[in-house]
Amino acid sequence: MPPRQRRLLQSPLFRLLAINLALGLVMAVVLVGGLLALNPWDLRHLIFADHSPGVAIGLLLGSFFVTFGSTAMGTAIMALGSSDDDDGPRGGTRVHARVKVRRR
Repeated sequence: MPPRQRRLLQSPLFRLLAINLALGLVMAVVLVGGLLALNPWDLRHLIFADHSPGVAIGLLLGSFFVTFGSTAMGTAIMALGSSDDDDGPRGGTRVHARVKVRRR
């Protein structure tokens, strides 16, 4: 294995993104399998009645893969800055403001 690929695999950010992309792929496969198994609105019948059902399944799986993969990766990136130690209060203190209201 070339040294450049070895460095890429040792990068924690790359591993984080690859793992979450794989989780997105698993979620997409489970969802498409569930849609085909449950057959809502005769979706399975519509797909398999076509002369090329592989194209329809491929497009459905690909679109779910892009959606769930990017969502899982984005969630992982957004969660990088948070930790479980930050359970304390944030921001300043609350102050009740007095507002004068005139009657009409």
